[in-house]
Amino acid sequence: MSGRRLASALIGLVSVVVLVACGGGSSGGNTAANPAQVLRVNLGNEPPSLDPGLATDVVSANVLNAVMDPLVKLGPDLQPEPSLAESWDVSADGKTVTFHLRSDGKWTNGDPVTAHDFEYSWKRTVSPDLAADYAYQFYGIEGVQDYNACEKSCDALRDKVAVKALDDSTLEVKLTTRQPWFLQQMAHTSFLAVHQATVEKWGEKWTDPENIVTNGPFRLTSWKHDASMTLQKWSGWRNASSVHLARVEAKMIPDSTTALQSFRAGEIDACIDVQTCVPTEEFESLDGTPELSINPGLGVQFIGFNVKNVPDVNERRALALAIDRTTIVENVTKAGEKPATSFTPEGMPGFDQISQNFLSATADLEQAKTLLAQANNPVMSITLYANQDALAKSIQVAVQSMWKELGVQTSIKAQEWAQFLDFLGPPPNGAVDAFYVGWIGDYVDAINFLQLSQCGSGLNFADFCDKEFDALLDEAVRSTDDNERYRLYGEAEARLTGLEGQFPYIPLYWIVYPILHKANVVDWKPNLLDQFDWTKVHIDSAE
Repeated sequence: MSGRRLASALIGLVSVVVLVACGGGSSGGNTAANPAQVLRVNLGNEPPSLDPGLATDVVSANVLNAVMDPLVKLGPDLQPEPSLAESWDVSADGKTVTFHLRSDGKWTNGDPVTAHDFEYSWKRTVSPDLAADYAYQFYGIEGVQDYNACEKSCDALRDKVAVKALDDSTLEVKLTTRQPWFLQQMAHTSFLAVHQATVEKWGEKWTDPENIVTNGPFRLTSWKHDASMTLQKWSGWRNASSVHLARVEAKMIPDSTTALQSFRAGEIDACIDVQTCVPTEEFESLDGTPELSINPGLGVQFIGFNVKNVPDVNERRALALAIDRTTIVENVTKAGEKPATSFTPEGMPGFDQISQNFLSATADLEQAKTLLAQANNPVMSITLYANQDALAKSIQVAVQSMWKELGVQTSIKAQEWAQFLDFLGPPPNGAVDAFYVGWIGDYVDAINFLQLSQCGSGLNFADFCDKEFDALLDEAVRSTDDNERYRLYGEAEARLTGLEGQFPYIPLYWIVYPILHKANVVDWKPNLLDQFDWTKVHIDSAE
């Protein structure tokens, strides 16, 4: 979802044998040259897509981060740092950004990476033909929204999209407004380049291992769907000497009990997401061990409604008030999460101006009953969908019990990851009543969370549309004053989760990233946006 991206509980993501040769170097040695630097990781689920224009989830994004090279990456403080772009210029009004590409970027087939690759890729992603969910990420660029909405004779509108390769190494981007988050946004996977000739030759099969052409530190060398994939260090990458791992062997074990058994048996070294590696009842046994680390996050887990199926706003408010968030984080998730009382997560710049005080950390059952009594033909039997992992099931059961106190009966449905993604949204696929899902930031600005509720957003799975809400966001992105922007975000948040909020989404808790890994797997941790830097990870053979 940055994003960043749908979390893997829409998500997102012990004694163990290490593949380290006897007498290998320690962590201070030349680990990049050590052929035993093999990381066996559980992705949890099959990546639904490795096409940067189509990937919308954490699993796909983390694999893409290993095999592709962004223009800009994020440093430890989430500030933009050079990657394929060695530098950039921003005009005085903040509306024109010019990227200057490195001369040593290249594709795995030997072709150079150029600014033309990015122009092609971004225009492909926002094209009406691709129908990418993440096309809205580009709406801050002049001409994108009109082109993306085009239904026929679209070539002229494509030419008006303000992304232009001035030469092989210079990419000019013109924005609709000043956007302080734009450079951070470049680290999101939807802004990665693809190899045009490969995409056009192979079509939907261009991401198959025998066809794919990438430009990052690792190559995809095998992919057994729903089972495993292998990523091999690519010696032709521009900074290959800094990459420690020789190979990543990725498994797809969705059941947390099975995954934890594999971890303890020495068959996997680490997990992208602890939810797919540790059953809830086992979490406390690992807490405090060197194998489990709790990392801060910038995201929210929530329940969404298809508002056409649960149409009365008083019922949605009642269902929101009936949930005891403290019980969920203390008795179900148990990893240090915080009860979420607004959709925008704590830690976001301007949070104090944005957050609302209608929801509390505990339930207000009496007010919930009052609101439900005011509902017009409330839906008293709701089906709640989620991805098929153990924590998601536990959340569903907890919510089921809480809603039962209102007299609302809840049926629980679990689906395989890719099927779950396909099933969300408006009909014909998205015929759900409610769903448990998560969103992790793509960049550090509240607009990235609030945009999920905009009319027609590709990730607006609630099928929700509020023109006044959209107008507030449009005004906010035009503002040149941060405090004014935060004030407008607050008004928009109020239309979601405030006293008069429409509650297409019920926030449950603000996330953290518990990560399971062997003690000798070094630098295996995500940043606030749940992005791993695969180039820094290494196996410490001294362990």
